[in-house]
Amino acid sequence: MSVYDATDFLGEWEGYEVESVRRLHRRRGHSRIRIELVPREDQPGRCSGCGRRVASVHDTSVRVVRDLPILEAQTELVVARRRLACPRCGPKLERLSWLSPWGRVTNRLAESVARLCQHMAVKHVAQYFGLSWDRVKGIDKRWLRKSLGPVDLSGVEVIAMDEFAIQKGHRYATVIVNAISKRVLWVGRGRGREDIRPFFELLGLQGRSRIKAVAMDMNAGYVEEVRSQCPQAEIVYDLFHVVARYGHEVIDRVRVDEANRLRQDPKGRQIVKGSRWLLLRNYRNIDKHEDRVRLQELLSANRSLAKVYILKDDLKHLWDYRYRGAALCFWNQWYRRAVRSRIAPLVKFARNLKSHLQTVLAHCRWRLSTSLLEGINNKIKVIKRVAYGFRDDEYFFLKIRAAFPGNPG
Repeated sequence: MSVYDATDFLGEWEGYEVESVRRLHRRRGHSRIRIELVPREDQPGRCSGCGRRVASVHDTSVRVVRDLPILEAQTELVVARRRLACPRCGPKLERLSWLSPWGRVTNRLAESVARLCQHMAVKHVAQYFGLSWDRVKGIDKRWLRKSLGPVDLSGVEVIAMDEFAIQKGHRYATVIVNAISKRVLWVGRGRGREDIRPFFELLGLQGRSRIKAVAMDMNAGYVEEVRSQCPQAEIVYDLFHVVARYGHEVIDRVRVDEANRLRQDPKGRQIVKGSRWLLLRNYRNIDKHEDRVRLQELLSANRSLAKVYILKDDLKHLWDYRYRGAALCFWNQWYRRAVRSRIAPLVKFARNLKSHLQTVLAHCRWRLSTSLLEGINNKIKVIKRVAYGFRDDEYFFLKIRAAFPGNPG
């Protein structure tokens, strides 16, 4: 077997045979091989329009195409690309199984690039294959579009939605997930009511009528749009975001008020000011003994902070109840304690939460939480960090969808 026959056998370039193989000068530290391919005379080309075999050739153009490396050498194919004179379709480019109509890389190289892009930054994949950054990104983006296709929204009944930071300067996007299969259904820029409307338009009238429950944070825009588009759906406020808002609106506010009250006591004021993370963290997550001692001393010395800290931990138990009546009884007890504390930020928070009580108690019927989305948000941060950020929203959102295909079945 000659070297040409061996190369032809290994290359599997359907419809073509090897005319010559030669080694080129190294470029940017990479070895290079150039293989010239010519169409087989005994095999008519296939029309890319109708798929029929056509023997007549309208014209031929030469194209340089990159293929997978051979023995660590970059491989360039010089392909005589034929345009066939199809009697049914007119002049049409020949259909090839290993090369897309206007591709500058073979399909198998494109697939290898896309697979590596799942685990590496575009920059590093480009360096590995000796391709430009723009070409690698374009290959990966096209591959993601093709492999993901339009999202299948049939059968979706329970969803969860949350926001995540997309860029610095308080710029956010919204991710919507099938809460059952854990598959990302939609990602869009913004976190307002009108920003999530395109998702409901994709669902259509029948899809919107199927939605039974939506887990979310206490975002007024989300609530209004869901109630407008899916009036039959129950809104479920999850523990994570309610407690996070409690920390921001109650603990932070009381801590600042107490620090201001201690202006004549610089040492005590500094202790209160520096206690933010101790007060916001769960007690069981405080690992250092000295931090636990500091927290206990702080709560012993400041009655207001002790009250809001204890009521924070007690509020979490509301999500332990599975029966609505028992949960309502617990809530009424907690609410009375909050109001009787006479701590203004706590009273305000309790009254505000009471106006949303139905969405809080909905967790008894729907055991949903956006903790799934918090995990997804953490993975999104990793995707951003690996890529050193994204300027192309569509590409970024395709990467997110690919990272969360959902549970099989």
